[in-house]
Amino acid sequence: QVQLVESGGGLVQAGGSLRLSCAASGSIFSINVMGWYRQAPGKQRELVAAISRTGTTNYADSVKGRFTIYRDNAKNTVYLQMNSLKPEDTDVYYCNTVIPPQVYAWGQGTQVTVSS
Repeated sequence: QVQLVESGGGLVQAGGSLRLSCAASGSIFSINVMGWYRQAPGKQRELVAAISRTGTTNYADSVKGRFTIYRDNAKNTVYLQMNSLKPEDTDVYYCNTVIPPQVYAWGQGTQVTVSS
């Protein structure tokens, strides 16, 4: 079973940037669409960014124009570049497959905290 390890989170001021990484222990080349999700305590996990094997991307309206997702299939890693961060982006961020949906066990996530 492939394991996912997210990293790169931290505390940043509003307007700052972070780059998240998701390293898979096995190949993600065959996964059609990978994505980044986020979840606040007591709320449902939401998909914020997705990328296909061919590089087509999709974003939630709340992050469009600020976040960029990209993947390196050779390194089995998916990244999320987050710019112009807002306090409402504060969440735990996770990666997983989108298509097919959530194939792998959820990792521990990485905490992103944006101060105003």
